[in-house]
Amino acid sequence: MSGWPFCFGEQHFLINVTATDERVTMAEIINLKNARKQKARAEKDVQAAQNRVLFGRTKAEKQLQAAEKARDEKAIDGHKRED
Repeated sequence: MSGWPFCFGEQHFLINVTATDERVTMAEIINLKNARKQKARAEKDVQAAQNRVLFGRTKAEKQLQAAEKARDEKAIDGHKRED
């Protein structure tokens, strides 16, 4: 973002000016508070997507693992010696 910052009360803004052919066409006023929030949301979305890839398992996968664990524990308990 390049432009001129200014304040209105406690809100901070940035005027983003686009220039083409050596004339100013349009000024876009950007509320910096909202821009920061949008940037933070975007970063959280990226992190959430990475976490889903790394740690995400489907419900079926979780149930299958729980069933295998229960079966293994039952098999181990069946082979224990009772003294």
